[in-house]
Amino acid sequence: MAETQTLSDLKDLAETVEPPAPVYEKIVDAQGRAYATGRRKDAVSRVWIKPGTGKVTVNGRDQEVYFARPVLRMVIAQPFDVTERRNQFDVVATVKGGGLSGQAGAVRHGISRALLKFEPELHGSLKQHGYLTRDSRTVERKKYGRAKARRSFQFSKR
Repeated sequence: MAETQTLSDLKDLAETVEPPAPVYEKIVDAQGRAYATGRRKDAVSRVWIKPGTGKVTVNGRDQEVYFARPVLRMVIAQPFDVTERRNQFDVVATVKGGGLSGQAGAVRHGISRALLKFEPELHGSLKQHGYLTRDSRTVERKKYGRAKARRSFQFSKR
């Protein structure tokens, strides 16, 4: 029979047993590319990254043409800036659905996940800045008896 343990013995036992840290592995295809899917609002992007000069292509066009606003290009570059990998990877992305802002967020999410597959040791910095988390906020649906999701029709006494 096992001996009866006190609470302090159990506490010491719990301190000695550590759960194993998750192991992330490098995942690349035959061409040396890492693939990931990114999502934001209604936009879905498919992203491939490979070592290169920093060229970003979205839907077959250069990022300066597709995302004309500098803010959207800044959003796409954030994962590279955080991990200090700017101009080290070429990005090819296809994105569908939503507007330009949602599409830029989807590409950023896809780049972050692809970077993680290419270099698993970047997990800490990407997670800390929240780039691996899918932003689940979407547009609220319209309700019946309302003009929009929450806006009611104008009141008239007569």
